[in-house]
Amino acid sequence: MDCDMPLEKILERCTKFGINCIAIADHGTIEGALRMQDIAPFTVIVAEEILTPVGEIMGVFLKETIPSGSSVRETIARIKEQDALVCLPHPFDTLRRLRLSEPELDDLAADIDIIEVFNARSPLSQSSQKAYAFADKHGLAKCAGSDAHSPVEIGRTYIDMPEFEGKDGYLQALREGRITGKRSSPLVHFLSIWAKIKKAF
Repeated sequence: MDCDMPLEKILERCTKFGINCIAIADHGTIEGALRMQDIAPFTVIVAEEILTPVGEIMGVFLKETIPSGSSVRETIARIKEQDALVCLPHPFDTLRRLRLSEPELDDLAADIDIIEVFNARSPLSQSSQKAYAFADKHGLAKCAGSDAHSPVEIGRTYIDMPEFEGKDGYLQALREGRITGKRSSPLVHFLSIWAKIKKAF
């Protein structure tokens, strides 16, 4: 969609910066993450950003692609059917937020495992503050991400966390992790637009 990174470039960047675990969350597919899992010398978490009518929900530790277009509740149910984790990515980002009221988000909290509290592509700190508050209110694990759509963005944001095994170990390690976040330049969005144009032609 809006990303045009060869897997080899991702590996090169991760090796350069000593990154030993990554989550790949493409839009609408897990195929790239599965291929990376086959070739990477480090842990690759298979995830997907799934588009619902009110915004994106992320499945983490997926085994199969979940089609976009279903309701939030149905999407969460499909993630749970795979014994995977439910994450809210950039839920309060001004441009990419979940279009749900605060009471509706509160109602969803019991079915959510993780909330992204820092996204390098989100320009405003207010969105992070709201995400932190929501996570603390509901006792949710916190994650952060570079949301990298180009090699230069990889590693802008990362979490120092203990080694883990499986989704349950990952969830516990997240709770013990330390987030280091740097915001990407707004210009990176032009790289995404260019990737879309290239794929269109």
